[in-house]
Amino acid sequence: MTKEKIIEEISGGKAVLGIEFGSTRIKAVLINSEHEPVAGGAFDWENSLVDGIWTYSLDEIHNGISTAFAEMKKDVAEKYGVKLTKLAALGISAMMHGYLAFDSNDKLLVPFRTWRNTITGEASKALTELFNFPIPERWSIAHLYQAILNNEPHVKDVAFFTTLAGYVHWILTGKKVLGVGDASGMFPIDDKTGNFNSAMIAQFDNLVADKNFSWKLEGILPEVLPAGKEAGVLTKEGAAWLDRDGTLEAGCVLAPPEGDAGTGMAATNSVAPRTGNVSAGTSIFSMVVLEKPLAKTYLGLIDVVTTPDGKPVAMVHGNNCTGEYDKWIKMFGEAATLLGAKFDKGELYQAMLTAALSGDKDCGGCVPYNYISGESITGFTEGRPLFVRTQNAKLNLANFMRSQLFTALAALRVGMDVLFEEKVPLERLTGHGGYFKTEGVGLPFMAAAMHTPVSAMSTAGEGGPWGMAVLASYVLNGGGESLSSYLESKVFASAKIETVKPEAADVEGFNAFLENYKKGLAAERAAVENL
Repeated sequence: MTKEKIIEEISGGKAVLGIEFGSTRIKAVLINSEHEPVAGGAFDWENSLVDGIWTYSLDEIHNGISTAFAEMKKDVAEKYGVKLTKLAALGISAMMHGYLAFDSNDKLLVPFRTWRNTITGEASKALTELFNFPIPERWSIAHLYQAILNNEPHVKDVAFFTTLAGYVHWILTGKKVLGVGDASGMFPIDDKTGNFNSAMIAQFDNLVADKNFSWKLEGILPEVLPAGKEAGVLTKEGAAWLDRDGTLEAGCVLAPPEGDAGTGMAATNSVAPRTGNVSAGTSIFSMVVLEKPLAKTYLGLIDVVTTPDGKPVAMVHGNNCTGEYDKWIKMFGEAATLLGAKFDKGELYQAMLTAALSGDKDCGGCVPYNYISGESITGFTEGRPLFVRTQNAKLNLANFMRSQLFTALAALRVGMDVLFEEKVPLERLTGHGGYFKTEGVGLPFMAAAMHTPVSAMSTAGEGGPWGMAVLASYVLNGGGESLSSYLESKVFASAKIETVKPEAADVEGFNAFLENYKKGLAAERAAVENL
């Protein structure tokens, strides 16, 4: 699209905005009518460990989104010389799961409990047995039930609970709704109805009946909506909350708020059966759209969620991915600066990550653990970042960085092996997120770890917020067309796709690394227990 046409669309209020709350960055992406990113803004943030709980405050949430929005408006002004005052549609997405509980006066009852917390093991196991359905520790219902088991006094006052995306959407629109993909990380979804599973809701109510709460579960859950449905409009209060300048007009349509898993599927055209994607950033997860249910329940390894339009998905979720090597790269950058080197962040990452390509295929005996937090897939409720090597390991920069990139994928591979063993059909695996930003590194390493071809699209760097903007555009322009058809024909028809096939030597090297990784988990456990 020409610059003149983009200016016309922005000035005419025809642009669409997607905003996503990631673990370390809140990002806003503005798109035109051809789904092309035309402007963006971001805000870096980090969760805090407060009284043993990973959390973000409501003030941080507000400051983060309003700053990202302001940066996006600034980008519009600098690129196109116009002011953004009106949107055609808006969509909010965020890291899935977690627990935001409010009373009847809309007061937050306890600090936001994020997906990163691994404090609900007892509830997770009990609910999985009750439903005969995997209920991971991250899920909102696990947090609620664990609070009940802990006799937390706030539970009796819960009038509504939701996810981060649901909360922000509520502030913007006044609507307590949730997209089905994000909702599937709160409580199991019935494939036939596209709503929360009513039989399991009844089971839960019976389970806690002796507590005599004034609420029933259905009454405190958000309304579930599929992709394409209008989910309210931006109110005057919502616009003022989002836009510090006070110049954003109310009235634009909002899409159902989604989780980062759903926006990742949209951003990679992976909503049809036999397709899948891997989102790799601070955390890492794969989503494989299923043709039929899995043979059994795999608690701790496989979650069953849905696409934004309600199809069942096998999800493998690792809590840790790039966070640890980000810290190492920052430290190496500090050392380089002390020696007088001058570079920007992109140059530093390019140099450090590209060095991994020349490392030994098995990382030369270097075995790091990137466990900033616990890792459910391998059975850890807490983490201790750790680097281990044998005395005769080939310790050099190439092997060190290769091992950091490999360990970022190791937990995911442990979970994906379950799907490989079940022979779940997977014709296309597409990657997106920060792990793939450095050209020539992320794709071949992911292909080796998954021993399957992996693709990336030209929009991979935009990731979830762009996917959320696409879902918001779908509300306006879907016209009854299925989401998979809309993505295929309207969004990705001319997309540039790069596909890397795994090299046999790289696969063998990753497998050798993984064996060492599994053996060394005892050292990681000792670190958790003693440090």
